[in-house]
Amino acid sequence: MAITVHPDGNPFGTHRVLKPRGVLPQPAEKIDNDCTRVWDNELLIDVQYLNIDSASFTQLKAEQEDDESIINRIREIVNQRGKMHNPVTGSGGMFIGTVEYIGEKLQPTCTLTVGDKIVSLVSLSLTPLRIDKVIALNRETDQVQISGKAVLFANSLYTKLPEDIPETLALAVLDVCGAPAQTARLVQAGDTVIIIGAGGKSGILCAWEARRRAGINGRVIGIEYSDESAVELEKLNLCHEVKVLDAQDAVSCFTAMHDLTEGRLGDLVINCVNIPDTELASIMMCKENGVVYFFSMATSFTKAALGAEGIGKDIDMIIGNGYTRGHAETALHIIRESRAIRKKYEESYV
Repeated sequence: MAITVHPDGNPFGTHRVLKPRGVLPQPAEKIDNDCTRVWDNELLIDVQYLNIDSASFTQLKAEQEDDESIINRIREIVNQRGKMHNPVTGSGGMFIGTVEYIGEKLQPTCTLTVGDKIVSLVSLSLTPLRIDKVIALNRETDQVQISGKAVLFANSLYTKLPEDIPETLALAVLDVCGAPAQTARLVQAGDTVIIIGAGGKSGILCAWEARRRAGINGRVIGIEYSDESAVELEKLNLCHEVKVLDAQDAVSCFTAMHDLTEGRLGDLVINCVNIPDTELASIMMCKENGVVYFFSMATSFTKAALGAEGIGKDIDMIIGNGYTRGHAETALHIIRESRAIRKKYEESYV
C-alpha cells in the first residue's frame, strides 16, 4: 500500500480529529482513519486481531441477533466514527498488529522495528482504524480476526508481543492489564478485598494480586453471578470465600457481606463486571472511608457519585484507568507465575 507522509502531527493525535474540532481523539465523534496517509510522528500498523472490550461486546451481543449482525455493527461503527468506539458504552478495546511504518520523528527513540508484532495498550475508542475484511468472530472471547490498518500516535502506548505466550492469550490478558496493576497499588496487608466478577477475565487477575498483597491476615471474597461460575472460581483457590450474588441487587449484596464480615464490610471493593447497575452494590459492600475501584466500563459514574451521596457513604471511588505504570508486565507475570490461571485462560483464549 502506497502511503504519503505529512509533517507536524500533534503527539496526542488531534490532527486526526474531524468532528468536533479542538477535542482529543477519544471523545471525538469522528476521526480520520485514512491509512494511505500518515504523519511523521505516527506508527502505521497492519492489524490482525481486535479485542472488543467486555462491556462493549456484551452490549453488541444483546443488541444484535447473530454473529453476522455483530460484525456488521462493528463495521458500521468503524465506518461512521473512524474508530471502534461503541456509542452506547463509550468504550473500545485493543488490537494485535504488525508494525508497517515508523514515522521519522519517532525513529530516534522508538524501540520497534518494521515487522515487530505489538499489542496496543490504548483504547480502540481513540485509535484510527480501518477494517478491510472480517475473517472470524469469537463470541466467547470478544475477539475479532480482521484484515485492516490502524494508527498509533506519538503518545500511544503499546508493547511487543511476548514470545512465550500465544498471541490471542496475550491480547486477552493485556486488554485488562490495568486492573491487576491498580489492585497491586491499592491492596494493603490485612485488607478485606471484595471482588465483583472475580471469575472473569480481569477479576481472576485482580484476585491473584489481591491475595498476594493482602497477605496471611488478609481476606479475599469473590462474588459471581452463577453457581457454575462460582465453582470454576473456587477451583483456582484465589479467594478465601466465593459467594453467588446478583450485583444488581444492592441490598442483598450488602446483607450478605455484612453477615459474612460481621459488619466490617470491605476495605477495598473491586468491580470487574460488564453489566450496568452494579454501582450501589459496590458502594454498600465497602466500609466507611474504604475504597471502591470501578474497573468496569459499564459503570455510570453519575450513579456511583449520587448513589454514595444518597446513602450517606463516605468512601473514595477510583475510576478504572486503563493505564498504570508497569501494567503490562504485571499482568503477564501472573500468567507466567500461575499455572492454574494460565491453564484457565488457555481454555478460553487459545
